[in-house]
Amino acid sequence: MTLLAGVCAGAIAFPAFAQDTAAAEEPVATTDIVVTAQRSSQRLQDVPIAVSAFSSEALDKQQIKNTSDLQLSLPNVTFTKGNFTGSSFTIRGIGDLCVGVTCDSATAIHMNNAPLAGTRLFESEFYDMGQIEVLRGPQGTLYGRNATSGVINFKTQTPKLTSTEASVEAEYGNYNSIKGKMMVNLPLGDVAAIRVAGFYLNRGGYTTNIFDNTKLDDRDMWGGRVSLRVEPDTGTTMDFMVQYFHEKDNRMRIQKQMCDRDPTGVLGCLAGSREFEMTNANTSFVGVLTSKQFFAINGLPTSFALGDLYGVGATNWTSSSSLANYGNTIDPYNWAGATNPADYRTVNTDFTPTYYTREWIAQAGLDQDLGGGLNLSLQGNYQNVVIESQQDYNLSVQNRANYAPALNTLAFFAAGNAGAVFVPYFAPLAAALIPNGPNGTLCTSLPEETGTGVFGGHRLCSTTPQDFDRSNSYTSNWSAEAIISSKWDGKFNILLGGIYSKFHLTENSYYVDAFGIDYFVGVFGSFTSLSTGRPPSYLGTPTFRNNSDDLRVNSQGLFGEAYYDFNDSVKLTLGVRYNHDEKFITARSTLASFITPYTATNAYQSPYAAGFDADPATACSPSGSNVAGAIGSVPGCEAYQIRSVSFSEMTGRAVLNFDLSPDNMVYLSYSRGYKSGGINPPLQPIFTVPETFDPEFVNAFEVGSKNTLMNGKMTFNVTAFYYNYKDLQLSRIVARTSVNDNVSATIYGLEIESVIRPTPELSMNFGASYLHTEVSEDKLLANPRDFGGGRADAVIIKDITNGANCAVAPTTAGNASGTQQFVTLVNGGLGLLGPAGFGAGSGIASTGAFGICNVLAGAIAAPSAGLRGIFATPTGPLPFTVYSAGIASNIKGNKLPGAPDYKFSAGIQYAAPVGEMTLTPRVDFVYTGKSTGNIFNGAINEVPSFSQVNAQLQLDGPNRKWFLRGWIQNLTDNDAITGLYVTDQSSGNYTNVFTLEPRRYGITAGMKF
Repeated sequence: MTLLAGVCAGAIAFPAFAQDTAAAEEPVATTDIVVTAQRSSQRLQDVPIAVSAFSSEALDKQQIKNTSDLQLSLPNVTFTKGNFTGSSFTIRGIGDLCVGVTCDSATAIHMNNAPLAGTRLFESEFYDMGQIEVLRGPQGTLYGRNATSGVINFKTQTPKLTSTEASVEAEYGNYNSIKGKMMVNLPLGDVAAIRVAGFYLNRGGYTTNIFDNTKLDDRDMWGGRVSLRVEPDTGTTMDFMVQYFHEKDNRMRIQKQMCDRDPTGVLGCLAGSREFEMTNANTSFVGVLTSKQFFAINGLPTSFALGDLYGVGATNWTSSSSLANYGNTIDPYNWAGATNPADYRTVNTDFTPTYYTREWIAQAGLDQDLGGGLNLSLQGNYQNVVIESQQDYNLSVQNRANYAPALNTLAFFAAGNAGAVFVPYFAPLAAALIPNGPNGTLCTSLPEETGTGVFGGHRLCSTTPQDFDRSNSYTSNWSAEAIISSKWDGKFNILLGGIYSKFHLTENSYYVDAFGIDYFVGVFGSFTSLSTGRPPSYLGTPTFRNNSDDLRVNSQGLFGEAYYDFNDSVKLTLGVRYNHDEKFITARSTLASFITPYTATNAYQSPYAAGFDADPATACSPSGSNVAGAIGSVPGCEAYQIRSVSFSEMTGRAVLNFDLSPDNMVYLSYSRGYKSGGINPPLQPIFTVPETFDPEFVNAFEVGSKNTLMNGKMTFNVTAFYYNYKDLQLSRIVARTSVNDNVSATIYGLEIESVIRPTPELSMNFGASYLHTEVSEDKLLANPRDFGGGRADAVIIKDITNGANCAVAPTTAGNASGTQQFVTLVNGGLGLLGPAGFGAGSGIASTGAFGICNVLAGAIAAPSAGLRGIFATPTGPLPFTVYSAGIASNIKGNKLPGAPDYKFSAGIQYAAPVGEMTLTPRVDFVYTGKSTGNIFNGAINEVPSFSQVNAQLQLDGPNRKWFLRGWIQNLTDNDAITGLYVTDQSSGNYTNVFTLEPRRYGITAGMKF
């Protein structure tokens, strides 16, 4: 659309691309800002696209130091970190709702017009930036691999051939923050110049850990860039750039976990509200599989069990249902040392997070005048990224006292006190987990590639039971693009181009490790191998690992636009693009999946892994061999799921713009956006979900007006838009894994931006936006928070064999008592309690119970004579249904996540002369309306509205050769939430929240040479 509210205020005083001349010190009209939104240089006010531009000076004036700051002044734009190592820009309600390695980004990120993939620009600080352009709306013709929500194009400063320049900048702020920036520009003769720039940031942590009184979420990062420009003649420009970024610190991916604790343990966290409480650990994968009830059902000594599903002392397992029978007493997260402090910047964790990333970017470009009004642009881009991150999975401290009886039993068996036959099977387990005895340190598997964890010597030992994760990714990609454009004098001009890119992911894994998992796989593996006559073994892998071992994405696009001027006032733009995308992936998910000898050095090569099937959709072959990285050399099932997909689509746009006067323009546009589909990862346990997800499409209609008023002292721009989305990609959690569906949606909104400069010294900016989003089709999905689908006649089951949930409901709706009676009867035969209510304010209409979903389904399909008599069903199945993936709810009419209904921003500055110096105070305010963090909406998923105030006072020396700036960001210290992530049922349905940075203040000084 237009000038960015506030950006322009800075750009008025310090216009982009004006620094090469002495006139740079004089204010110029806002309409002189130049952008490349249509892949050629144009005045911003002449571009019939909703585009905002930040000059380098505007970034300083607005205190936009990183990408999180960038969102604050942009209409209909939000930004949040994600649950793993990614982040998401949401533009006009469309963000990265698709989660997974085969997902494309809805918002395309470019550097110097070249597309980036998985870039760490989101971690880095801005330095020596020439301009940032934000294009709102589908950019399906000219940019990269398409973008359904928009494009953010970071343009670095280019070397100057005509002057030697240098600058240094130093900053000190609270949290003991130290930051430095530098730049040197050197001409190399008359035809070339080199520019070197870099930054360094080191600061203390934002978050206090009360466990050991340390500070977490610090920063230790640096980056550098070397650019070379060569102009051998007036028609040729060659650019080369290499950039490196490095970070190694204790950055937290997850700011806070919130939970309204479920006293029953069936859900872990209730769906009524977000509270500063801990999930009920009895609901977790570890909680159910190491419980007395599960051990008893499997015929194992309950003295080995780590816990009790119904709480300490709950012995009447077959009594009638009531909430009092459930364990609202003790679990590893329900004790005095497991508090969840009621403050977003205070945590209680016994695991220190680690964060490491590095990124290389190399670019080369050629701009060549071909003569005859034609110009050729060639660009190549290479990127290599490594990211590693670990964090406490539950941001908690567990109570090891709960485990003491079981650990004593393990030591008893390992020492041969229960009989010598047990020693070979339990001594290795005890040596791995409790090397110093049951009262010594507890050892937990490290997340590593052999899959042997603690049993292979890869362990972390501490006085408290540990649970933590690891998220990593190693990627590389390159692209090459060519564009021919014309600048003919007539009515007709063209732009033709093509791009080819290759993306290669060599490793992407998400691991979860826990002492309880190690204990379970060891005890069950030992008893299983003992009973089957196998060597002493555990269940491999002791780590949950969702692994994408190899992903290759090849993409190519051919695009072109034609421009026709009917006259001096009316112009038509027609564009078309052909896209072809190919994706190939090798992936698998493992956790306690196969018997593995304690002596194994690689769990995936276990001789007993032939039955493991990473690809259930493909039949196992008793005489065949494992494929694609076979586990061992024995016949069996697929060791990996291997899938490939390809998509070919045509997109384009049409724009008609009218110049009502030299200062007033109106435009109408239609564009069709496209984002390729992908492949859902393998699940464990197996649930019925789509194997692939379709491409998404958007038909976008836009009308806008750009106006320069008051003899250039004011700009006023407005845009209205309407989107019709088909097959919008949407993520949800199933079986500890993000899977993606498609849904249609409707979006419309309005954006207004204005900059007023009544005098050369005074600048004011205003911006506002309205946004409406909704799912426009009937779409039935199960809400992970409420598997009962809001039905009072349903019983939500926590499956004690895998930690997942299912639901049981009558075939004819309304028979709540019948469902509860049925579950109570079946559970009684397993030594389990019947259903109980979740209590007032839970947000759950159904009742819940621990159980075994397959047993319940079997009892319905083939009931006993007693059950037939009770439910008067002489033949056929009983009148109940087990919903393995939950009872679906219709999400039609629901709002899309990350789409605030309103945004408003305003800024004001006054450059007061003080002799030969200038003193400039500035204040900026932004208000972001409420939104939802989850497609299922509801109060528990609401992201509240928030506001932020920034202020600064800058003193510039004569000719702006030096400056001194005092600044404060987030004046009110607002811990505003920017996004949510709801975890899996086997983890307890807790909510991870992501927030803005806290109040920061400091002083910055800089000099130019």
